Amino acid sequence: MEYDPKSSETPLLSSKKTSKLQTLGNIIVTVVGTGVLGLPFAFRVAGWVAGSLGVAIVGISTYYCMLLLVKCRDKLAIEEPLVETRSYGDLGYRCFGTSGRYLTEVVLVIAECAGSVAYLVFIGQNLDSVFQRNGPSITTYIFMLVPVEIGLSWIGSLSSLAPFSIFADVCNILAMGIVVKEDVRQTFEGELPFGDRTAITSNIGGLPFAAGMAVFCFEGFGMTLALENSMQDKSKFPKLLAQTFSGITLVYILFGLCGYMAFGEETKDIVNLNLPRNWSSLTVQVGLCLGLMFTFPIMLHPINEIVEGKLKLIHRNNNNDSTELGKITIYTSRAIVVVVLAVIASFVPEFGVFASFTGSTLCALLSFVLPATFHLKLFGSSLRIWQIVLDFIVLISGVFFAVYGTYNTIVGVEV
Repeated sequence: MEYDPKSSETPLLSSKKTSKLQTLGNIIVTVVGTGVLGLPFAFRVAGWVAGSLGVAIVGISTYYCMLLLVKCRDKLAIEEPLVETRSYGDLGYRCFGTSGRYLTEVVLVIAECAGSVAYLVFIGQNLDSVFQRNGPSITTYIFMLVPVEIGLSWIGSLSSLAPFSIFADVCNILAMGIVVKEDVRQTFEGELPFGDRTAITSNIGGLPFAAGMAVFCFEGFGMTLALENSMQDKSKFPKLLAQTFSGITLVYILFGLCGYMAFGEETKDIVNLNLPRNWSSLTVQVGLCLGLMFTFPIMLHPINEIVEGKLKLIHRNNNNDSTELGKITIYTSRAIVVVVLAVIASFVPEFGVFASFTGSTLCALLSFVLPATFHLKLFGSSLRIWQIVLDFIVLISGVFFAVYGTYNTIVGVEV
């Protein structure tokens, strides 16, 4: 398989297409991740009213920008039907040439690496909590995952990963259900006065922090084109995406509310740390670890897509068409990616601050700035005035959010 800078192949996608149910499972497992357990803390920081509105706005905006990517790809398919646009990097190339590809791919790789690192850190911290620090260190737990994740990363298609995605979804749903049950019990039986819950925070710096966490919760933006392209009936993708995002957004709001209402100002940055140490709490932690373990290879897809594209280009330039060598190179590169991310994860100090920073900066650029820019570039004057205004609002808001989120992280916001 040769790499064409104008039409890169997607290595994780085979010719086998996914059904509507399989695509639904892949969307959920791609979007829902570790960030959801930080939502109650985000509601504590921003207030339950501001937090609810923030999650709703972020959910709607992310869905809108995902559709922009699909519309851009559809327009390019009509203009040049023989040239495929299968990845985020391809879209950047078609809009702004080589510089557009490099910018898009660099931001995408760093963002996906950050999200993958967050997964590893979360799993390591939870396993450490389960064994009450009587076992190995967090770093050891992280590296114990490496062989498993390497094996999962070698699976060849999204359709093959669908059963793992559905299993991860089940683990996440069961874990969140137990958290909500404990939240409801704590709300009615706890000693914290209900009136202590803040509606809108007076801490200006806390709002961007909470917003960053909300953006991080809607991760997996780089998988948009791959998910749509893998679906058997692509015409159903926008409706399926809308239905899925509506459900996820509602669940996020309810989950954040339940967690904050249960524990008030004592809400921790990962809400399951507030739960009593019993069988249900341990089930939550183990279930989420299993779910994230199977989600990890899907998070790696955009990274592998870009890395393998460059490797194929090198092979082509060296006139090396060996299929067997190509397979070995792919397996080796995916293993190296997992190991490198594990090494980085071993140096990350705090999950909450790291997740908020990633959402405020990298995820904001991927989710809002680049899609709006591509849409304006490709459609230009053919857009209605309200569409142009809306795109510019999304674009400017994304840039401001990224800059301000970076500033807050550097100076340190009191939360």
